[in-house]
Amino acid sequence: MLHIEAMLRKGIGLDAASIGSSLIERTVRMRMKLHGLKLIADYKRLLRAAPEEFNELIEAIVVTETWFFRDREPFNAFTQIVKADWLPKHPEQQMRILSVPCASGEEPFSLAMSLLDTDVAPERFQIDAVDISQTALSRAARAVYGKNSFRGTDLGFRDRHFHEVKDGFAINPDLRRQVRFQRANVLDDGFLTDALPYDFIFCRNLLIYFDRATQTVALGKLHRLLASDGMLFVGPAELPLVTECGFASAGLPHAFACHKGVIPKSSAAARRQTTAPRPLKSDTTRIPTANDHPAGATKLTPAAPLRNNPAAHPNSATLILARRLADTGQFQDAAQLCRNHLHAHPDSAECYYLLGLVQDAADDPQAIELYRKALYLDPAHAEALAQAALWFEKHGDPTSAERYKRRLDRIIQTRPVQLKGDSQIS
Repeated sequence: MLHIEAMLRKGIGLDAASIGSSLIERTVRMRMKLHGLKLIADYKRLLRAAPEEFNELIEAIVVTETWFFRDREPFNAFTQIVKADWLPKHPEQQMRILSVPCASGEEPFSLAMSLLDTDVAPERFQIDAVDISQTALSRAARAVYGKNSFRGTDLGFRDRHFHEVKDGFAINPDLRRQVRFQRANVLDDGFLTDALPYDFIFCRNLLIYFDRATQTVALGKLHRLLASDGMLFVGPAELPLVTECGFASAGLPHAFACHKGVIPKSSAAARRQTTAPRPLKSDTTRIPTANDHPAGATKLTPAAPLRNNPAAHPNSATLILARRLADTGQFQDAAQLCRNHLHAHPDSAECYYLLGLVQDAADDPQAIELYRKALYLDPAHAEALAQAALWFEKHGDPTSAERYKRRLDRIIQTRPVQLKGDSQIS
């Protein structure tokens, strides 16, 4: 399996650790079964002999989970910069925008809708959308989207830019013309070598799947493609990396945007500040943690580990950052980090629990399902049991709340748990 991981690293820069070797192995086994193969060695030979099979393996491994206006803040910041700064400075120039990876098209079309909805004339901008997945690009070219591509309650854009068809909602032709799709690999030597500089580049949540050397290569390509006064938008977990590689944070809350430039060493403190943007709510808004005392519940601070599940990843750097963002009320950013982590570690009970807390704080009714997933993976997750009980109490279901409290009591009785005031019971 290590040889196949090396092929993926060389071919698309994939760091196996970012998604987990177990996921790669499961996918390989699935492809082997499809071809009637039983030996890894036989599948390796197939990969070397048939480039199309390697592409199919990539398609099966690279999951493109996206939707329109995923994380609103970058789009809001983008349109504000365009209207207030870029257009006045470039009264006759056509704006060039790059979306990479573009997946099935939701991001580049969201960018186009953002501009059209703020009265930017269609002839003033062009969007290039690039991805390595031919399957994703085929879906983008078809431009018909189902319900999973439309999330949240603010769906007015769908009425303005789509029309209903048998299979879902099709993008209107005037919007479709604003985006040009092409297949390319950001790691290839010839990646967009003939392209003029881009004024805005959206490359969100790609770098987290690369090792450090590959990240440096990819950022070099993006640095070359970005105009001298351009702006790069990345994912929340990627901003610290990008600011260490020749970009300067734009300091826009929740946008994770950068300019070209080298950050002086003396600005380290300022850089740390920009990696933790202003909270979505007031600074006093704080998500409960395992060490908090939720209203109506006993505070539980484990005196010894309650869980021995190594897949929980409670000390993951990503989860630590997600909890830090959530603690300051930056729920959207924290949720995005949790989803990134679950993409790589779908068996992380701790991450499902944390995402449940984030959704609970946002009054999302799906929070209880996330607590349940955490408990499915780790039935002894005391914090998830406590929060689930509180959720049912808050939603007027005392019977279910009592059921979770009884389960929590059994955990307390069988394992040492420290109560508020540093007392301990068994």
